[in-house]
Amino acid sequence: MERLLINDLGRHNAPLMAEIQARVRAVLESGWYILGTQAAEFEAAFAAYCGTAECVGVANGTDALELALRALGVGPDDQVATVANAGGYSTAAIRAVDAEPLFVDVDRSSMLLAPTALAERLTPRTKAIVVTHLYGRMADMPALLAIADAAGVPVVEDCAQAHGARLAGTAAGGWGKLGCFSFYPTKNLGALGDAGAVVTNDAALAARIRELRQYGWRRKYECVVEGGRNSRLDEMQAAVLCAKLPHLDGWNARRREIAALYSEFLRESVVQLPAASGDHDVAHLYVIRTPVRDGVRSALAAHGVAAEIHYPIPDHRQLSAAGQPWSRVELPQTERCCQEVLTLPCFPEMSDEETARVAEAVRAALAGDR
Repeated sequence: MERLLINDLGRHNAPLMAEIQARVRAVLESGWYILGTQAAEFEAAFAAYCGTAECVGVANGTDALELALRALGVGPDDQVATVANAGGYSTAAIRAVDAEPLFVDVDRSSMLLAPTALAERLTPRTKAIVVTHLYGRMADMPALLAIADAAGVPVVEDCAQAHGARLAGTAAGGWGKLGCFSFYPTKNLGALGDAGAVVTNDAALAARIRELRQYGWRRKYECVVEGGRNSRLDEMQAAVLCAKLPHLDGWNARRREIAALYSEFLRESVVQLPAASGDHDVAHLYVIRTPVRDGVRSALAAHGVAAEIHYPIPDHRQLSAAGQPWSRVELPQTERCCQEVLTLPCFPEMSDEETARVAEAVRAALAGDR
C-alpha cells in the first residue's frame, strides 16, 4: 500500500507547475533576484489579501517574529508573553532579541493562549505578547486584545499556520500591531523554500522592518538602526507565492472539508477531536488527542499512514531552557497537550477515500489498544 504523507508537496504543486515555471523563468531572465518586481507584487497582493496597509517580505517566519519584536523596541530585561506548545519559534525570536519568554498556559480545549491565564501572568516587564494561531485556528483575539490594551502591551500575531483565517471578518494578521507569516513549503501558502512576511497597518513600523531586514539601511550602505540583518524575501520565492496566492482560499476550503470528514468518521471514537471549523480555522493541521498517542502513531505507520507530533516538548522543558528562570514555570494544560497530540495527514489534494482510510486506521489502532 502506498504510504500516505502528512503533506504531499509533489501532488500539491503539480497543478501549478507550468505557472510556477513561467514565473521563475521570468525572474531568471530579468537578472534581478533580490527585492525586485516579484517581491513588490507579492507584498502588495498579500497586504490586500490580509486587509492591511503594509506587507514586508522577509527571509522566513522566525525572522518575521524577531524583526517584529525589534521594531517594537523589545530588548534585554524585557519579557514577551507567549505559549510553550507551538514548536519554539516565538521563543527563538524572543531569545534572539535578548528578551525573556513569559510562558502562559493554554486553554484546555482549543490549546491556544488562554485569556484568563494571560491576565494573571502579565508583569510590568512585559513589553509584547505573541499570540500564536496554532494548527490554523485563530485565538480569541477580542478577549486577548482587551487584556493587552488594558495593560498597554502590543500584540504580535504569529500567523505561520493561519494564512487566510478570518475572525469576525478580520483576517489573521490584521488584529495585532503586527502579524507574522511563514511561507515554509508545508504551510497553507507555501513557497519552495524559506520565506516570510510581516503585515501591519502602522506605516512607521513597516518602515522600521524594511530597514531591519536589510542591515538597518535607510539608503544603501547607510545604517540608521541597530539590530539590522540580512533577511530579505528573494525574487524566486516571491514569484512562487504570487502564483499560489489566488488558490489559497480554495485550498483552505478543501482543508476544512477534510477536517469535517475526519470529525464525522471519528465522532464515535475515544479520541478528542478538534472543534468544528469555520472561517476562523483553515485546518493547517488536523490534530487529535489521546493518552495512547504513541501506540496509535505506531499502528498508523504499520498501515502506511504518516503521523506527526506537533509538538512533543514544551519550550520550558527543552534542554536549552535548563537552568533558566522560565524553565521552572508550571503549565499543566500545555504539558498535557504535548503528551497527547497527534497530527493526521491533511492537505488539499487528499481524497475522501484517503481520509476514510486514515480514520479507519485510527479506529483500528484504538480498538487494538483496548
